[in-house]
Amino acid sequence: MKIAMVGLGKMGANMTTRLLEHGHEVVAFDRSPQARADAAQKGAQAADSLEDVAARLEPPRVVWVMLPSGDPTNSTIATLRGLLSDGDVVIDGGNSNYKEAAPMAATLAEQGIGFVDAGTSGGIWGLSEGYCLMVGGAPESVKVCEPIFLALAPEGGYAHVGPVGAGHFVKMVHNGIEYGLMEAYAEGFEIMSKADEFSLDLHQIASIWRYGSVVRSWLLELTERALAPGAGFDRLEPYVVDSGEGRWTAVEAIDRAVPAPVIATSLFQRFGSRDEDSLALRLLAALRNQFGGHAVRSESSGGGPKS
Repeated sequence: MKIAMVGLGKMGANMTTRLLEHGHEVVAFDRSPQARADAAQKGAQAADSLEDVAARLEPPRVVWVMLPSGDPTNSTIATLRGLLSDGDVVIDGGNSNYKEAAPMAATLAEQGIGFVDAGTSGGIWGLSEGYCLMVGGAPESVKVCEPIFLALAPEGGYAHVGPVGAGHFVKMVHNGIEYGLMEAYAEGFEIMSKADEFSLDLHQIASIWRYGSVVRSWLLELTERALAPGAGFDRLEPYVVDSGEGRWTAVEAIDRAVPAPVIATSLFQRFGSRDEDSLALRLLAALRNQFGGHAVRSESSGGGPKS
């Protein structure tokens, strides 16, 4: 099918490539002329405006918005509302707050436009490994978009999890869990780094734990990559940014009276990273870079925090 991808950053550009590789047509738009040119070189139809995006699609038109949460996403969808019509669908694939989904869907519904919130996980590795998709929305809107979801996700990695807002809610909790898992790995390797009497090879340990161990995971594979000789781990500054979804998960736990000490503590640990120096915090920063391509600070870079 034919779909538009609005936002050609680390995620949107790779998703565009994966869709093209699976035989779909993609109309690609980004404010960056270079990003548009790169997408065109891979086979996408580059659009030079949102108006051009709408004009290049055929009903039912599907537009995937893959932009930072907040105003970049909301203002883009507001513009699309005036360009799309009855039966068309807008997908928000960013890390938007789930509480914004229902009002957004209601506004679009006034024009007969469907809205789907697609929690998207996979980071910079999604191009080759596929993206886990947690999708919320009305069944009729999701059905229109389903060929796209099946192309982007690996086998078994896509589900329609509930009504509008459910996709972003599940992705929010997913990221909260991610915080806790990363923190546990970071603390464990910090403890081992302090066992001077054993002179432990942390990279070796991360490597063997990937095989047969009950703590093996993709995050552990990325830990092994981060600790590999020559990977630059020792040059990283222990400054760990939080994306917002960990905060939202902690707030939800409080509002729903659900004890979530691991997620809350892992969030607070990130706050503490701005004033501390430890192997654990450097490893957290390295893991964010490994799975999501998030910027890190190194001893040679200086300057303020990047996210």
